[in-house]
Amino acid sequence: MLAYQKIVRFIEDKIDHKIWSVGEKIPSIRTLMQQHSVAKNTIIRALIELEKNGLLFAKPQAGYFVRKRPSDNQAPQQQYPQSLPSMVSVPEIFYDIMQRSAAFDILPNLPAAPFSNHLIELHRNISKAQRNNRNATMYYDAPLGSKQLREQISARYRLRNSYIDADELCITFGCQHALFLALFVTCQPGDNVVVESPAFYGVVQLLEQLQINIIEVSASPVGGIDTKALAAVAQQWPIKACVVTPSFATPTGATMSEQAKQHLITLANQHDFAVIEDDIYGELSFEQPVSPLKSFDSDNRVILCSSFSKSLSRDLRLGWIAAARWMPDVIRLKLTSQLASNQTTQQGIAEFISKGNYRRHLNYFTHQLMLQRNQLISALQQYWPQDIRYTLPNGGIALWIELSANHNTTELYQHLISENIVITPGNLFSCSNCYPNYLRLSFNHPTTGKRLNAIKKLGKLLSS
Repeated sequence: MLAYQKIVRFIEDKIDHKIWSVGEKIPSIRTLMQQHSVAKNTIIRALIELEKNGLLFAKPQAGYFVRKRPSDNQAPQQQYPQSLPSMVSVPEIFYDIMQRSAAFDILPNLPAAPFSNHLIELHRNISKAQRNNRNATMYYDAPLGSKQLREQISARYRLRNSYIDADELCITFGCQHALFLALFVTCQPGDNVVVESPAFYGVVQLLEQLQINIIEVSASPVGGIDTKALAAVAQQWPIKACVVTPSFATPTGATMSEQAKQHLITLANQHDFAVIEDDIYGELSFEQPVSPLKSFDSDNRVILCSSFSKSLSRDLRLGWIAAARWMPDVIRLKLTSQLASNQTTQQGIAEFISKGNYRRHLNYFTHQLMLQRNQLISALQQYWPQDIRYTLPNGGIALWIELSANHNTTELYQHLISENIVITPGNLFSCSNCYPNYLRLSFNHPTTGKRLNAIKKLGKLLSS
């Protein structure tokens, strides 16, 4: 047996015997060299072999981690809504969930987890900017927003193989505001917009407010929107825009392949519609960075929207839009709908990123999310019926779960409210009633203590 093969066997044994658990960082290359008295290249060759075999994955500037192997569970079944233009009506349950601040927490009344040291530093940076920039209290921000922040956002996209110049970015009041701007400048009332099904309910809400017709196109819980189904829809109906979340979509956690992204862009070019990319989860990859759909844009028709709300803090309400050929219209509309962004918050975040704190925060945060994903899945496997199906996303913050057909998650929601347990029913993510026995569960919080008890209680209810 060659030296590198001995290292492979050693690491495989550690993983097989649960000495190194899923999501755990293995010892560094230097440590392994010292332990086994071998050359650096020997260790690197072994790690590459283990990565190729699906046992490890690498995170830039962080090291190698144990990958979760495919389990016996099956992903939720893909549904196929009737892809016809229809008016949108958001169910009342959406407003009830939002009033409870429960979109991503099964027990929203519990205290939040303590800030990480990185987020404490972020608030220091913002406070410092507030103290040092007195002019910010007397003048409005420039329409595009802080140049310093836009340059830092541009640099982040370069790390994901996407080259978006700072002057192609406009700062917004969060991602929802960016999506509103994108839909407003590309569509008129009565136009048809394609969304993936299941879809982000915030987009559905915007379509209702803007009186735009929705066309739901089936999406795989693993690979995202079905571009072949989209091609058939584009042949049948005029489309003004297609809204997609290519990276770790909510509610499924699906990620589009590069082939599917390229096909989507080809269809947009052929049928002359805008592609509106919701990239809000793009930085939350547990493994290698994922390129945005924008990096495949060949005709300046992909409008990228994102924010810091999922990667840093929901309270920041700071996002951005790269509006391609529609940028002049977006800037005018921003001046009408928002006027200006908070200058000192932008300066504080820009400094936070430039000093490397955002990178360090993401390394820590994505690792925690991965551990919390595994923690939630472990609880589901232990306490819920064995016939459930769920996704295993490699990023983002949520699982998409299919229950047996005799369960209705909207009725389940109403039943659980009296105990302050909040689930997100599947029908919230569609206008076609395709997901009555589906739900989204977030791993944005640890499944411990009272949250674990809520999962157990829900499991007993589903088993009865």
